[in-house]
Parts: sequence; C-alpha cells; structure tokens
Amino acid sequence: MSAGDLGPKPLASVSLDLDNQWAYMKTHGDAGWETFPSYLDGFVPHALAALDTLDLKITFFVVGQDAALDRNRDSLRAIRDRGHDIGNHSFRHEQWIETFSSDRIEREVSDTADAIERVTGHRPTGYRGPGFSWNEELFEVLERSGYVYDASTLPTYIGPLARLYYFKTSSIDRDEMEQRKNLFGGFGEGRRPVKPYLWKLRSGRTLLEIPVTTIPVVKTPFHLSYLLYLSRYSTLLMSAYLHAALTLCRWTGTQPSFLLHPLDLIGGDQLPELGFFPGMDISSSRKVEVFHRVLRRLAQRFKLVDMGRHATQLLAADLPVREVRAEAAPAGAGR
Repeated sequence: MSAGDLGPKPLASVSLDLDNQWAYMKTHGDAGWETFPSYLDGFVPHALAALDTLDLKITFFVVGQDAALDRNRDSLRAIRDRGHDIGNHSFRHEQWIETFSSDRIEREVSDTADAIERVTGHRPTGYRGPGFSWNEELFEVLERSGYVYDASTLPTYIGPLARLYYFKTSSIDRDEMEQRKNLFGGFGEGRRPVKPYLWKLRSGRTLLEIPVTTIPVVKTPFHLSYLLYLSRYSTLLMSAYLHAALTLCRWTGTQPSFLLHPLDLIGGDQLPELGFFPGMDISSSRKVEVFHRVLRRLAQRFKLVDMGRHATQLLAADLPVREVRAEAAPAGAGR
C-alpha cells in the first residue's frame, strides 16, 4: 500500500517556540542577555507573513519574560489578533526545570500565564518546557492549573549528542554546564512513545502529552531545524528524509507535532548578532522558501492545525495511559 492510498488526512499540529534574542544569548553564554534584547518587532511580522502565504494557523509558545515587557506587547498581541494560538513556554526560559521545586515550577507556569493573558486576553492551555525539560512536579502543576496538554518530550536517542555539541560551541562555564547536564535528555528518551498519550499522575488524574514528533521506529528528529541543515548539502536529501518521515508517520498512524523555531525562518542577514548559531549563514529568504516547501509537503499528507485543536481531537480518542514513575524521568525529577 502506498502512502497515497492511506485514506482521509489525519491531523498534524504545527508550533513555534518563540525564543527571543536574549534567550539565545543566554543559552550561548553571552553577556548582555540580562537586558532582554528583542527581535520580536521584526520577527513576528516576518513569521506571520510566511504563515499567511500558507493560510496556516499555528501555536506560538511564548516566554513569560517577553510577555511581561511592554515593548513586546504589540508583537504578541498581533499573533493572537491574526488567529494564532498561544502556549506557555516558561517565564525565564531556563532549560533545567527538572531541578526546580514544585513551588518554583508553579511560579514559572502561573507568572507566564498571567503575563500572556494581560497582553493577549488569552490564557494558555498548553505548555512546552525550554530545552525539552520537565519533571513529574511540572505535570502535577499543569493539571492543577487547568492545562489541557504538555508538549515537552522529545523521544529521540540523540539528546546526549546534541548536548555535547552545545557544550562545545557555547561560552558557558563549568558551573553552567553542570546546571545543564540533563539538557535534551539521555539516551533513554528514545524509548518514549512518539504518539500522544496520557500521563497518569500521582493525584490519579491524567494529562495529555503531545511529544515533538520524531521519525517512528528510528526516533531521529525531523523538525525544521534538522531539515534546513540537510538542505545545505542537498535539497534532494532533505526531501527524501522528509518523505521517509511522513511516510512512516502515516504507516504507523502517528499524527505529527511539527516544531519550528525563530531561527528556522530568519537568517544572519537580518540577525547578525546571532550569527554564531548553526544555519545563520542561510539567508532569511532561503529559509522561508524551505519552510514553505516543507509545510506544503506536510499538508499533502495531513490536515494542519494548531496544537489546541489537535489536543481537542486527541482527547476524544482512546489514548494509552502511562505512569510517570514507570519510566526513567530526567535526573532531578520530583525534587
């Protein structure tokens, strides 16, 4: 049976982690991030225009610190005014939330939601941790706070390799490396499901988990950052990799959650301050061209929606239930 014979299109959700300039500088270990330099006034119109071309509505995961600053108000309000969904991406974009106490997690979640609601009039019902960081306490806080879903897991075996590359290319010191020692997770993350499921919490209640989709079976990522990397060597190689990913998703009944980042759509020609990040030598126009090509391919196989709509449909299905403690959570979970 060919992929074209698989019947009606299932849903796939698309989301963008709206990491700002200061968050990238903080990740890289650069001085000056504490003043929260921002590119949102330029990036948001650029991204909205790219999405309008496809008539596509997605979920933007917004960092609370950005929503709390008046200078970002118009940019964030524009996202909601154009019909896009908004999710919670933590307050300070700290990628080691698995080490946080329950009280600190509760503040991160609630302060971000409050700031987003003040700016946009919308209170988020979905959450994604920066750096795919999470722990059991986070899920308990999200469920108590009325969240519909979490989207913090990345089921892949290559997390330690990504962390090693990050440590080698950043300017952070040894103490900061120790703080980030679980960034992107361990090899055990590759054993987690690619398909959505329900976490069974200590309280006895459940929380929907929508993993960032990796290729079924092989568990390698195929979100846009990876596809852009492949496109530098060969557009045909990128297309073949994407085709294999989408075909395996259809054959295994996996409804993708496809991830974007700002630097997938904007290059060093517009953001020379972030030229040290991989892929920033690719022009903004070329990135948008690849984005359109990839999303059109995705739309051939799936009906593209924001994560809120995807979550609503998933909760109407009979999803498997998994106990958080039944799997090896990131170190520090529950502390």
